[in-house]
Amino acid sequence: MVKFFSKSSEETLKHFGTTKQGLTDGEVKAHLQKYGTNTLTEKEKATVLQVFLSQFKDLLVAILIGAAGISALTGNLESTIVIVAVITLNAVLGTVQHFKAEQSLESLKALSSPSAKVFRNGTKTEVSSKEVVPGDILVLEAGDLVPADGRIIENYSLQVNESSLTGESEGVNKISDIIEREELPLGDQKNMVFSGSLVTYGRAIVVVTGTGMNTEIGKIASLMEQTQEKQTPLQQNLDDFSKKLAIGILGVCVLIFGLSVYRGTPMLDSLMFAVALAVAAIPEALSSIVTIVLALGTQKMAKENAIIKKLKAVEGLGSVSIICSDKTGTLTQNKMTVKKIFVDNKLVEDTELNLNNTVENYLLMSSILCNDSTSKKGKEIGDPTEVALVNLGHKYQVEELDLRSKYERAKELPFDSDRKLMSTLHNIDCKNLMFTKGALDVILDRVKLIHTGEGVREITQDDKDSILLNNRMLSENGLRVLAFAYKEIDEIRELSLEDENNYTFMGLISMIDPPREESAAAVADCITAGIKPIMITGDHKITASAIAKQIGILQSGDRAVEGLELDKMSDEELKKNLEHISVYARVSPEHKIRIVRAWQEKGQIVAMTGDGVNDAPALKQADIGIAMGITGTEVSKDAASVILTDDNFATIVKSVANGRNIYANIKNSIKFLLSGNTSGIIAVLYTSLMALPMPFEAVHLLFINLLTDSLPAIAIGMEKSRRDLLKDKPRNSKASILSKEFIWGVALEGLIIGIFTIIAFYMGLKTGHGEASTMAFATLCLARLFHGFNCRGKKSIFTLGLFSNQYSWMAFGTGLFFLNSVLFIPFLQNLFEVTPLALNQILAIYGLAFVPTVIIQIYKVVVELIDKNKEKKQQKNSIDTEYTKAA
Repeated sequence: MVKFFSKSSEETLKHFGTTKQGLTDGEVKAHLQKYGTNTLTEKEKATVLQVFLSQFKDLLVAILIGAAGISALTGNLESTIVIVAVITLNAVLGTVQHFKAEQSLESLKALSSPSAKVFRNGTKTEVSSKEVVPGDILVLEAGDLVPADGRIIENYSLQVNESSLTGESEGVNKISDIIEREELPLGDQKNMVFSGSLVTYGRAIVVVTGTGMNTEIGKIASLMEQTQEKQTPLQQNLDDFSKKLAIGILGVCVLIFGLSVYRGTPMLDSLMFAVALAVAAIPEALSSIVTIVLALGTQKMAKENAIIKKLKAVEGLGSVSIICSDKTGTLTQNKMTVKKIFVDNKLVEDTELNLNNTVENYLLMSSILCNDSTSKKGKEIGDPTEVALVNLGHKYQVEELDLRSKYERAKELPFDSDRKLMSTLHNIDCKNLMFTKGALDVILDRVKLIHTGEGVREITQDDKDSILLNNRMLSENGLRVLAFAYKEIDEIRELSLEDENNYTFMGLISMIDPPREESAAAVADCITAGIKPIMITGDHKITASAIAKQIGILQSGDRAVEGLELDKMSDEELKKNLEHISVYARVSPEHKIRIVRAWQEKGQIVAMTGDGVNDAPALKQADIGIAMGITGTEVSKDAASVILTDDNFATIVKSVANGRNIYANIKNSIKFLLSGNTSGIIAVLYTSLMALPMPFEAVHLLFINLLTDSLPAIAIGMEKSRRDLLKDKPRNSKASILSKEFIWGVALEGLIIGIFTIIAFYMGLKTGHGEASTMAFATLCLARLFHGFNCRGKKSIFTLGLFSNQYSWMAFGTGLFFLNSVLFIPFLQNLFEVTPLALNQILAIYGLAFVPTVIIQIYKVVVELIDKNKEKKQQKNSIDTEYTKAA
């Protein structure tokens, strides 16, 4: 690949067979055929039908489809309709979500400017940006959006904002000279311009070196095509869980079918019951309930300034262990602000200037007069550095327009990136003063005098040493430093470059894009929550490190590395050093993806925040991509799964807490579904093994599955979050939902409910099979409704709050109403094959259904008491240890 920044203008022109007069029409046509149009391409996307059909590639769904088919063949139309309706709804939801998420390349295309000014056939003309080809001679002026990558061949103080590509907030001063380097980060290729960046000042003549997919934006588009979106931990866990559950259910159904046939039950009836049991055992409402719980979580998070684009990202936030954050606009305010000022041989804060001191007053005046920006009513126009100087004046009630009106600019020497100076001439108190601002290394060599509180005198070497010392100290703290000087001129006249000599030094003004006020607290919360925050920025290493130290990201023992250092590291070296690198500076989009992948390969769940085009591929590669809503580009928003509407890093911490709570609620909902289904399977298995009549009719199982699954499970999913969630460490992303503790809990609670269901069956069997089946059905149904309270959390109902979740009571009341309707209304009794029961049998149902909840709650209370005693002992031991150390 040709590195044009190291080529001369003549070499670049020769490479593309062009001249400064531009291409001819024939050459343009040939170049279009060779290089293609200046547009971004994308791979063919799946159709709606393909995406819809892909939603059925799941073992549990396949079993349900098989069950629906068997139900249809045996004439059980109700079962078929219910099963098909549920799985179709889930497929539709999945399809809609897919097409909402895939819009990144369309937004990248929208970045292309609609037209471009080029020289063709020796004449300046305007063409569509799509028609720009390598070899074209571009004319760029302030306000233009660069349509293609190019090498600058003539430069007239060009300044370009490349923040969307490099992440660096300051405008870049461009040059036309050769840069004799073999490798150079994108942000340092100052003789190049890049597609999608904005010209903020000056103008330039540029030869186009790359169009379409061969631009830096094109590389990002290619990266996004190659990037695979990661499944969230919940997606991975549910996939694993579904496979294991499906195998278990198939095994049980085959066993039940075999036992039924062995006992002489007609094969078709045996098959139908086995199918009904499969439908009852498979929590087909699981996907819908998870989706509903996640959707409710997104509503809460939206109120807290986090918009969730992809539902599964909600719980993914809860397991994040690494947050890779952009600096500019994410951790910082994206606004240059004056911090320290060196004047009159002392370093003061931005609020400590004494305007009664002549030199300090002159310094403030010069920073506003030698300046082209304005800041009015929140609307800031101009270079961010100059805006910062204007805002400094506002702190002292000095309005830039008033001051400039009082001391009009008579003449000027505009800023030039080669001389690194800007000078303006004003008549102030009958003196013609030329104020100059610029780089200290340039100004200090031209200084003869120094202005202090005691007056003007010759500058000494000690003065220069003091100035250089303070400049170095400010620079090492990541501040950008400007030097200010002035000289008196005899008369108002045109200024020449020779005038920029023999200055009187006034002082230094330093500035930085400061951290957000909330950033330090948010970083501290991340660390408390077991999450490692990492800064990844296109800015300079010194500036990035200073900000990172200030907010707590760069701690003792941590390192900061630049992109070029990263290039020299092998993947193994990077993995070895990964945990000790907290800041990455001057990085490219490829670097960002590499960093994210390296953490993912170590088994970490990575969240990536950003707002620029350069962040988009890494946002997509990350487990959770988080874009900034205010400053973010459309590309970054479309690539992300979460958008922060307040651009506040602290909002991520709230989202992590919400994500953890939602995952816990989903897990509790799954536990409720499985323990309830387990109790039904235990009852069926027991009666089959004991050669007893089947305890349930097929319609009973469908009723239980539809009524006692959905509403209580959703209510559990709406449980309020705990305050101490951030004290927990991120859960292991590889840990399955089906942990030993979880399985034992499901089995034990299912067994308890199953035992009392069997007792109810035996009690009803004394009267007849109809009564036995009805009592077993009603007891199981009611016990599962009570069980909804048990599954609200690990703690007892008394600790959680008996009435703290009103939705649980609403779900219980609704289920109780429908169950009693089936038990007492004749029409429904016939429809659901229920036998009328005596009063004592009804009372027995309520008693037997309630006992499992009493047992489970007693167990939880005992465990809580044991845990509290352990905690007290640990606290006592800790106090004793501290006392011993002190003694």
